[in-house]
Amino acid sequence: MNRTIRPFSLVSMALMLATALYASDLTKAYDMPDASKIVEEDSIDDARKFTMPKDCKLDSLEAIERGKYLFHNLNSKSAKEKAPKGLAKPKNGEVKPYGNCVACHNIENAVGGGTIGPDLTNYKKVFIDSKTRDAEFVYQKIADPRVDNPKTSMTINLTTKLFNEQEVCDVTAYIVQSKSEKKK
Repeated sequence: MNRTIRPFSLVSMALMLATALYASDLTKAYDMPDASKIVEEDSIDDARKFTMPKDCKLDSLEAIERGKYLFHNLNSKSAKEKAPKGLAKPKNGEVKPYGNCVACHNIENAVGGGTIGPDLTNYKKVFIDSKTRDAEFVYQKIADPRVDNPKTSMTINLTTKLFNEQEVCDVTAYIVQSKSEKKK
């Protein structure tokens, strides 16, 4: 007996199978996590205004070196040079995320400086010396840039605790000092 399956029969069988699956209650077939808990764990606090600490040493060469290191490196695992003095070391083999600011911002002597964010080349001369912006502005932008730009794509460093206050101070010091001052 030689039977041929007609195309119509295949379509009919597929429709019947799809109907049977659609009508079945599959919610019992697997565990369904409570998504509200996952969303709550992943949520970020609202934008926060920060004030630069009084002990933020913007002219400290060590702070500037730490800021440079954070600015140019993605994390402690991929960093090519040894971490500068005073930079917190990761615990028990953890990978400490750094700023990798250079992925979006250009700055003097940057290798592969990005063009997505504002160019920070000569920041001191262009903004600080001209009194257009100050170090407090830079500190806030690094700490939580959403305060004046809720749709920013920039990393939210202090609110999320990605960076601590000292690390935000260090990156601020690196940006606001002219590069010739840093070589002293």
